[in-house]
Amino acid sequence: MKRSEINRAFHEASDCFAKQGWALPPRPRWDITDFGLGDFRRCGLTLVNLATEPEYCEKLMYARRGQITPCHAHQKKKEDIICRVGELSLRLWPTKPASAGESTETFPVRVDGEVYAATAGKLLVLFAGSRVTLPPGLWHEFFPTSEECIIGEVSTANDDLRDNFFLDAEIGRFSTIEEDAPAHVRLVSE
Repeated sequence: MKRSEINRAFHEASDCFAKQGWALPPRPRWDITDFGLGDFRRCGLTLVNLATEPEYCEKLMYARRGQITPCHAHQKKKEDIICRVGELSLRLWPTKPASAGESTETFPVRVDGEVYAATAGKLLVLFAGSRVTLPPGLWHEFFPTSEECIIGEVSTANDDLRDNFFLDAEIGRFSTIEEDAPAHVRLVSE
């Protein structure tokens, strides 16, 4: 991923957070990724680690229409994904899918604290203020269906190096950076 793309993503997210009244901590820990695929506009996510403690983690994320966070699961982490601003669509699978498509299998998930019968691979749409609870082992992908989306995550302890399992083996959690411009922000992976 080019440093100029990282700079642009940093400024877009910062502008959106400010416009929506989200104040970041004094030294936010930024994480901007194209998942190693080289196409940030299609497959990318901008994250800010707000809290990283041994027991819990909190993140604020930003994505634009057309950007997907690819299908993955966590072996240990339990997380709530919260749509803070905009509209967020997710696809969920109770087990590792053969592909990222739909099936007729249903399974329970908690949406806004209530049990919901999800269908594997079918869209689950969250509007601003809504959340879904993802237990360990639940495969998921998400993307905004609004022009911009601010997404929250509250989870058990986070281990991005060892607890992200992607359906596509070509995907990596952190991007290799091509230094084509001065850095406007340093990332947690640097």
